[in-house]
Amino acid sequence: MANKSYLNVPPLRIGTLLYDNLLGTSATLPVEMLRTAQASARAANPDARRIEAMTLSVDSRPVSSPSGFDISPSATIADVDHCDIISLPALWRNPRPALHKYREYLPWLQRQAQQGATIIAVGTGVCFLAEAGLLDNQPATTHWHYFDRFQRDYPKVELKRQYFITQAGNLYCAASVNAMAELMVHLVARLYGRQAATQVERNFFHEIRSSFEPTSYFSDDVQQHPDEQVVQSQIWFEDNFSKPIKIADVAKQFGFSMRTFDRRFKRALGTTPLQYLQKTRLNNARELLQKSDLLVSEVAAHCGYQDTAAFSKVFSKHFGTSPTKYRETVRAKLFSTRS
Repeated sequence: MANKSYLNVPPLRIGTLLYDNLLGTSATLPVEMLRTAQASARAANPDARRIEAMTLSVDSRPVSSPSGFDISPSATIADVDHCDIISLPALWRNPRPALHKYREYLPWLQRQAQQGATIIAVGTGVCFLAEAGLLDNQPATTHWHYFDRFQRDYPKVELKRQYFITQAGNLYCAASVNAMAELMVHLVARLYGRQAATQVERNFFHEIRSSFEPTSYFSDDVQQHPDEQVVQSQIWFEDNFSKPIKIADVAKQFGFSMRTFDRRFKRALGTTPLQYLQKTRLNNARELLQKSDLLVSEVAAHCGYQDTAAFSKVFSKHFGTSPTKYRETVRAKLFSTRS
C-alpha cells in the first residue's frame, strides 16, 4: 500500500543540459546529492518524492568532456516540456564555442524559467542564463577567472564578485563546484527536510557542518538588512545566549512589543527571535562538541539549556543526530600530521 502511495507522488524531474567541454563533476554532483537525499527521506517516509533524472541535449549525439569521458543524452530538449530543476554544468575554459553551438537552449531555458523551474548554473555555465537574458538586472556570479569578460559581455547583469552563490528568484548561480555543493545542501533541505540535508553533508563533506547560511550568498530577498534595532538585538543574543532568556523581556528591552519584535525580525532575517536564539545556541553547542572535552550536560548548560534531555532532543532535530553521535562522527574525521 505504501509503495502504491509513493508511486502516486509526481516525480521530481531534473534535467542536466549537456554541451561539449562541460566539467563532468559539475554535471553529475547535483543529481548524486539529490539521490542521496531521496534515499534518506524514503527511509523515513515512503511517500518522499522520487527523482527522475535526465541528461538533455539538442540532439542524440554524446558530448565530450575535458576528462575524456563522453556523456550521452537520455532525451532532447524537444522531448521535454517541463523540468522541476535544471542544471547547467561548468565549462572548461572559454564558454563561447558552446554558447554558439547550443543556442537552441536559450528559448528553452526562457520557457522553463517562466514555468517556475529552479535553474542552477555553475561557473561559466552561468553564461547560458545571461545569453538568454534571464539575468538582466539580476544578481549573478561566475568563476573568478571569467569575471572581467563576463562583465563586458553582459553589462546588464549585476555581477557580484564577492559572492560564491547568488539567487534571483528561481535562478541560482554558483561560482565553483564547491559552491554548487553548498547550494545543493540548501535545496535538499527545502525539498526533503533538514535530516536529509544532514545526511547529504555526511556523505559529501569532510565533516558535519552548520546548515546553509543565507549570509553566504546574495539573494534578491535575503540581504544584509538595514534594521539597526534588530542588529543590536542580534548582538545581544550572541553575547547572552548562555543565560536564561525570555523573548518578551528582550523585546521590551529594545522597545518592541512581542508582535512587532517578531515582525521586524522576520522581515530582516526571515526568522523569529526565538528561532534566532535557538540557532545561536545550537551552533555554539556544535562548536563545543567538536573542540572541547566538556560533557554533553556541560555543553547544554553553557549554551542556555538547563535540561540536558531537552537539549539533546532539540540538537537531534536540528542536526539529525544526537550530540554524542555528532562528537563521535566529527572527531573520527579529524586528523593531524606530525613531522
